[in-house]
Amino acid sequence: MTRTVAVTNFTNGKLPRLPFEYIKNAILGASYELSLVFAGDRRMLSLNKRYRKKTYTPNTLSFPLDKNCGEIFINLNRIPVEAPRYQLSERGYIAFLFIHGLFHLEGLKHGATMDKKEQEMLKQFNIR
Repeated sequence: MTRTVAVTNFTNGKLPRLPFEYIKNAILGASYELSLVFAGDRRMLSLNKRYRKKTYTPNTLSFPLDKNCGEIFINLNRIPVEAPRYQLSERGYIAFLFIHGLFHLEGLKHGATMDKKEQEMLKQFNIR
């Protein structure tokens, strides 16, 4: 089986061990090619301005590239600030943002359906 999640870290932060491949496969399938990028505030703000015409620094961004390929950016600087609001560990919050980004790549929008599916995935993968 080929590796279908490529992880890049543009920060000095340490990444947690998470089952990125298994989570991606559960949501998007094994054949979906995904690039997962960890970035800081400057890069996230730049991407948000350039591609979404938004002027705030996001915690995550998802970019579908085609039907079977996409990219997720997660802002590591937001993790320690936002994780307590969701009553998740920093590791758990990274997993939550990853799951959130995957559902956006699947085509879901914010709302009750997305919230329910996110919670189901957190339980399935025992993420706290």
